[in-house]
Amino acid sequence: MVSQSKPYYKNEERLKSLNETEYQVTQACGTEPPFQNQFWDNKREGIYVDIVSGEPLFSSTHKFDSGTGWPSFFRPLVDNNITEKEDLSHGMRRVEVRSQHGDSHLGHLFDDGPAETGLRYCINSASLRFIPKDKLEEEGYGEFRNLFNFNGG
Repeated sequence: MVSQSKPYYKNEERLKSLNETEYQVTQACGTEPPFQNQFWDNKREGIYVDIVSGEPLFSSTHKFDSGTGWPSFFRPLVDNNITEKEDLSHGMRRVEVRSQHGDSHLGHLFDDGPAETGLRYCINSASLRFIPKDKLEEEGYGEFRNLFNFNGG
């Protein structure tokens, strides 16, 4: 996919500023309620980064409505920023998705996604920070501008 130019790491200062839900989701493998989270229905163009480390994770160009009430993507923005781990909790066999550098719990990966990949990255909004396309340069993510049409903007 796309490369990344700057190093990312677990930001201890940012970790201290997380609200209770963000902390529970990212650090204690929690899950926020469906349809009651910030990005499940976000249709704006931009990228989603790890709320703790800032590493780029997903793009609105890969987002789709899965009907689950959580943001869903059919591929990561930067493959190397996502790790997968077997999750046997809650009497199920699932694949947990974590950020590589921040080690944040993001959500789970399922094989019932759209035809492009057949994958559904079901991600908690509380683990994400959204960067709108018009703020990519300002926020240090200019390398991802080419994903979006900038007709005069």
